[in-house]
Amino acid sequence: MLITLTSDMGLKDYYVASIKGAIYSQLPQVNIVDISHDIPAFDIIHASFVIKNTFKQFPKNTVHIIGIDSEINDDTNHIIVQNYDQYFIGTDNGIFSLIFDKQPDGAWKINKNDDLIDFSFPTKDIFVPIACHLARGGLPALVGKPIDKINTKKLFRPIIDKDSIKGMVCYIDKYGNLITNISKNTFKEERKNRPFKIFLRKSEYTINKIHNNYNEVSEGERVAIFGSSGFLEIAINKGVHGSGGGASQLFGILINDIITIEFEN
Repeated sequence: MLITLTSDMGLKDYYVASIKGAIYSQLPQVNIVDISHDIPAFDIIHASFVIKNTFKQFPKNTVHIIGIDSEINDDTNHIIVQNYDQYFIGTDNGIFSLIFDKQPDGAWKINKNDDLIDFSFPTKDIFVPIACHLARGGLPALVGKPIDKINTKKLFRPIIDKDSIKGMVCYIDKYGNLITNISKNTFKEERKNRPFKIFLRKSEYTINKIHNNYNEVSEGERVAIFGSSGFLEIAINKGVHGSGGGASQLFGILINDIITIEFEN
């Protein structure tokens, strides 16, 4: 049995420990994996990127608890989503549409627990019992009602014309590496073997080559690769964000800033 946790709670407070305690109280033998608790507060886009690049590495029947923006409102519900032979529990605030490249295999609105008085900590008080039920092999239909669709959230897509791709930075990792929304397939389809330049907004720097890994350039040099996520990444080899060396810091580029690729004819 395997349950993962992703949240924006950090590790300074007691929240994550209390969630784990609640899980172990019901399933002492379960394995718990922390995907991340450093998601920026309520940032479902950041969270979706982390989970999207993680969940496929886990075995079948893994149960994922997503504690991001987990309180419901008039437009959202707490739901279970089944996809890729795994279960995902969270709030139907659009995050699931960002995580998956296909429609879910199944989705259920979690039944209201009439015995629950305090709704202020849904990740622990609502998601944990459901996760333990599923981890034991329980069926989602016993704790939820099937729903036909989930809420969707659309992201900015690269703007493409015959001689350029204009994308944006959608994620910055702890090293200050800039991960964009320009996929390797999009780049290959539009490039057509033409020379190109990658223009980094807010700086005079350009890059005109895609490398296979960071170490193909000297330490401290800028480099563009298609990383494990499959998207264009701008980095500084051996650069460290926060110490004057990360690409984000050196180039003055933040999330949502524009990255442009221009092709020569």
